[in-house]
Amino acid sequence: MSLLHDAVRVESLTLLSRFRTDFYDCLTARADALFELAVAVLCTDGPVRSLVELALAPEHRRGHGSLYGGLNRGRIDIGRLRRTLAGLPLPKAADGRLVLAVDVSPWLRPDAATVPDRSFCHTYGRGEAKHQMMPGWPYSIVAALEAGRTSWTAVLDAVRLQPGADLTAITTVQIREVVERLIDAGQWTEGDPQILVVLDSGYDAPRIAHLLAGLPVQILGRLRSDRVMRRPTPSREEFFLVNPKGGRPPKHGGEFVFGDPTTWGTEQAVTITDTRLYGKATAQAWDRLHPRPTRRAAWLDHDGPLPLIEGTVIRLAVEHLPSGGVNKPVWLWWSGTGATTADVDRCWQSFLRRFDLEHTFRMLKQTLGWTRPRLRTSAAADRWTWLVIAAQTQLRLARPLATDLRRPWEKPVQPDKMTPARVRRGFRNLRTTACSPAGAPKPTRPGPGRPPGSKNRRPATRHDVGRILATGQAYTRPPHHKVGTKPRRIS
Repeated sequence: MSLLHDAVRVESLTLLSRFRTDFYDCLTARADALFELAVAVLCTDGPVRSLVELALAPEHRRGHGSLYGGLNRGRIDIGRLRRTLAGLPLPKAADGRLVLAVDVSPWLRPDAATVPDRSFCHTYGRGEAKHQMMPGWPYSIVAALEAGRTSWTAVLDAVRLQPGADLTAITTVQIREVVERLIDAGQWTEGDPQILVVLDSGYDAPRIAHLLAGLPVQILGRLRSDRVMRRPTPSREEFFLVNPKGGRPPKHGGEFVFGDPTTWGTEQAVTITDTRLYGKATAQAWDRLHPRPTRRAAWLDHDGPLPLIEGTVIRLAVEHLPSGGVNKPVWLWWSGTGATTADVDRCWQSFLRRFDLEHTFRMLKQTLGWTRPRLRTSAAADRWTWLVIAAQTQLRLARPLATDLRRPWEKPVQPDKMTPARVRRGFRNLRTTACSPAGAPKPTRPGPGRPPGSKNRRPATRHDVGRILATGQAYTRPPHHKVGTKPRRIS
């Protein structure tokens, strides 16, 4: 047992050292400053609150001027770093399937009027009707999920959304590129289970499934509770049996209204599972349901007839919520058809695992300080984002090597159950054994700076927030919905 444990530690240390070397090779300008900045993020005591505090860390051997110079004028080979992340060992589900989660997390900059490329980001407030739209940089994150309850994910990609960008189109391109990199890295081969991509509400899951046709992926997305789906188109025999006088055959079948149980009919599959957090979880599935597309919005420029994208609709209902909130059923759409009970269980359990990505966002923001710096340019924000992703990846690779340095009031945990924050506490001790390719700093003298008493004669340019769409058209504020009106039906 001891020999096996030592072999695992040696392999993990080798993998961590190789990634640190590959990460350093991805830094094509001011590599030493950027690399030591990422190391300081991992080795500083407590949460990262500012960049100046990182400059005071012992692991950061350079001055604060070198720190800001690396973020403002450094360069990172993002394509090479993405391929490096795709080639690392990734977590998989119990059946050996890769499960990817996609979500958008904002870097809020409400008071930065001189910062370009800001968009209105949706933020959640406390209580109902407390959601707000605040200026910031929204980032679309793709991560691989683990099996079981955990706060660990493997971040694979991050893309900053431009003002007015089509979220579905950007997400489709991002997922396609991530899947292609995983295939090139040998993470998926012919004969393996298809990759499952889990989306939350806000994404057009059927359209994404249509745009990703030809790739070995399955799309699982959450739908609004006021949606209306259509059943398969009836055959000519069935149509004339109901309409003996004839007429024009319909293009769609009967309606499946989420809010009207009388339109549901018989389920394709039903599963009932006892869970520790939610009590009894009941999942119902209906096969071969599709939305009715219309020639507007995303389908306005579609050539040819509009497609019928069939899938499986799953309704998940639980007895109670751990937080004691309002218990409402969750509606899911899966791009596969002919679902069995095993497929239904895998879908709703994979959707619940999607919330592990929220733990990653909280770790990146509250502990690693992703959204703490007040940077002037969006390019510097992208560099800092990838440095934080590289730091989180090093924590994931160091899990078998870390020692639990728990506080006196904390309970001991098993080595394989340590959280990212606990692994980070002992990373300073691991840094000395892992490879560190950064060179020693050279002695220098700070510049003269602005003369005392002089005024800034070049004020920064101020930018509007999300006022120009990606198509170049002028921004128009959407009309407000009246309170108290009947919810609209979305097909």
